[in-house]
Amino acid sequence: QFPFGRRLPCDIYWHGVSFHDNDIFSGQVNKFPGMTEMVRKITLSRAVRTMQDLFPLEYNFYPRSWILPEEFPLFVDEVRMMKDSDPSWKPTFIVKPDGGCQGDGIYLIKDPSDIRLTGSIQSRPAVVQEYICKPLLVDKLKFDIRLYVLLKSLEPLEVYIAKDGLSRFCTEPYQEPTLKNLHQVFMHLTNYSLNIHSGNFIHSDSVNTGSKRTFSSILCRLSSRGADVKKLWSDIISLVIKTIIALTPELKVYYQSDIPSGKPGPTCFQILGFDILLMKNLKPMLLEVNANPSMRIEHEQELSPGVFENVPSPVDEEVKVAVIRDTLRLVDPQKKKRKDTQQHIESFKNKANIRYTYFMCYRCQTLEHVSEATKELLDAGPGDRREYDTPKSAEDALPSLCLKQVFPKYAKQFNYLRLVDRVAALFIRFLGVKGTTKLGPTGFRTFIRNCKLSNSNFSMASVDILYIDITRRWNSMGIDHKESGMCLQAFVEAFFCLAQKKYKSLPLHEQVASLIDFCEYHLAALDEKRLLCGRG
Repeated sequence: QFPFGRRLPCDIYWHGVSFHDNDIFSGQVNKFPGMTEMVRKITLSRAVRTMQDLFPLEYNFYPRSWILPEEFPLFVDEVRMMKDSDPSWKPTFIVKPDGGCQGDGIYLIKDPSDIRLTGSIQSRPAVVQEYICKPLLVDKLKFDIRLYVLLKSLEPLEVYIAKDGLSRFCTEPYQEPTLKNLHQVFMHLTNYSLNIHSGNFIHSDSVNTGSKRTFSSILCRLSSRGADVKKLWSDIISLVIKTIIALTPELKVYYQSDIPSGKPGPTCFQILGFDILLMKNLKPMLLEVNANPSMRIEHEQELSPGVFENVPSPVDEEVKVAVIRDTLRLVDPQKKKRKDTQQHIESFKNKANIRYTYFMCYRCQTLEHVSEATKELLDAGPGDRREYDTPKSAEDALPSLCLKQVFPKYAKQFNYLRLVDRVAALFIRFLGVKGTTKLGPTGFRTFIRNCKLSNSNFSMASVDILYIDITRRWNSMGIDHKESGMCLQAFVEAFFCLAQKKYKSLPLHEQVASLIDFCEYHLAALDEKRLLCGRG
């Protein structure tokens, strides 16, 4: 540990909370710039909503959300309209503070008028979501799933999912929300940090019982009841990939700001905690994404009033040790050197017909379908160990990787969703000054001009008005006042507006795709022209 920094460079830097070191010029850092900001409840909701506008059916795994206080009037109007159209609809909503964690400040309401619109909501913005009233229950208890996801690389995108996770249980039997039980947090909120204080919380040495269990134990139980757990894993993999696709455009803007291309800097990776709730029909719903999931493998036990000691938690150890161990194996800077050496040895042993298996080959195994991947995820238990004929190193004795690659392995199935990624590439191209995250009026005009988007019906004066209107509105929402200009979300809105003007009869995702193709074509022609002029 180096609390005051370190002069000599490292292969891997493991930061506690966020990417915060401007003095790293090489190696790998376990945090991405901007990740903490991107997975805050409001920013995540905005990112997913953009994708819901483009692909509503593909992104129906995230509850309907409104941002407070700015969308409170919209929330009131939409709820009133839905109640008028369906008088039998009796909704419940959950209010989550934007920067809250561990269940802090979360409460349930039955009507928009119940929102605590005091000074605190102005100083502490929040997201209000439709509450999932019919969750899957086990032992009559509501639970959620914490899955660990490794974002190994942003460009090219590389994502891994741990084959096991944690199931965290409420400590009071579940009942659908009523005015009488809305305040019963141990019934409705699955947060471990809340339920640990319940008298009903059960610490268990078994992964199959207690208030915290392994996800694989839940899957075994569901499978014994005849549930299609392979489809469930396939749906979870799809949810994770789609969520990462929603987050990557803005992450790339943060990344180029902190680590500009062409300058020395580290590469990044990060372990994320995905919190997922299963509905009664086994449909997974995304609750939130945690940039700093707890990696504690112990819990506090009260020996006597006010006297606590840390006791090992077998469930946490089973899951978390494997996640960190295998993350380090995947980002190991010496891996390529060892791989080259091992290939020489393997070639020699093949000639002698000696069967020899290498840990480094596991990444190269290919699976044709997501269902086959889920079979591997399910068949290999957390403690599964591979036997080697002639182990030659410490690595050979390690268990098989608990982290399974899902992207780019399944890129062909999901690449069509990456439209906003391409819009972000246009945005970054016209930022001009390296290290900035906002587009100035000159950069926006240059974008319009270079992409041939202005004409007799859309003059440069109209371009300036569009820029000013959208930028002013986004800045009034309190979006990062450290620098002036148009943020990526504002640029995406402007781009969607331009696409709708140019291609009026198409669905939104086709309008946006067509405009991206149009812009990329003209920019490629411009680059080629400049190249020829440079040669001349």
